[in-house]
Amino acid sequence: MNSVDPILSSLPLWAFAFAVVLARVGVAIMVLPGLGESDTPTVIKAGIAIGVSALILPGVVTLLPTADEPPLRVLALLVGEAGCGLLLGWLARLLVMALPIAGQIVAIQIGLSSVLQPDAALGAQTSGTSRLLGLVGPLLILSTGLYAMPLQALSGSYALFPPGRMLPAGDAALTVAQATASCFALALRLSAPLLIAGLVWQTMLGLLARLVPSLQVYSLAMPGQVLGGLLVFALVLKQMLDVWIGDVSAGFAVLPGL
Repeated sequence: MNSVDPILSSLPLWAFAFAVVLARVGVAIMVLPGLGESDTPTVIKAGIAIGVSALILPGVVTLLPTADEPPLRVLALLVGEAGCGLLLGWLARLLVMALPIAGQIVAIQIGLSSVLQPDAALGAQTSGTSRLLGLVGPLLILSTGLYAMPLQALSGSYALFPPGRMLPAGDAALTVAQATASCFALALRLSAPLLIAGLVWQTMLGLLARLVPSLQVYSLAMPGQVLGGLLVFALVLKQMLDVWIGDVSAGFAVLPGL
């Protein structure tokens, strides 16, 4: 009975430590690419968060504050941990979002985007190419094992951002701004072949409309634009994915905590 008492008396301390770790890990899992997709059931994401928290807890328990903190300080601690997890998860998510954004640009160039159906994930028009690349991205993240790098960064973030300390707001905002710029730059690079083809196509249509004003250019050109755009997209798809995988691997390698 005496050997059981120390275990029972330490349970509240371990429960508090687990809650602190779960605050950071749980928020990060909800937005990490591959693991926190909107199509993934919430129960599965919660199970992953609990499992990862249990694995990280023994290695960081010495860095965690004690459970005898005032309630307001505990609340501030949990909010800070959630903010740290959100930062790490969002930095990884921005890299992956370049692929569906490139798909949206491709759809606009091809003529497949619809203004009547907004995309909840991107806040833009729904398109088949964007949805396709939005599904391919997490699939590649999981199949290539790249999902392990953000998890490793999440574990290493406890040495970089110890619990109980506020995130440097200026540095965090600058990092997010740079990651957002890199995301859109990568999306433009991925969609560059379609952008160039669309520019040449629209220039040709403009000249044709000038030379033959009575010609219904839109009705004549739209089928060719869709079919030709899909053909170019199919030809460059593999190269797009190869470039994207390389950039995502390089971006994951410099996540805070690695």
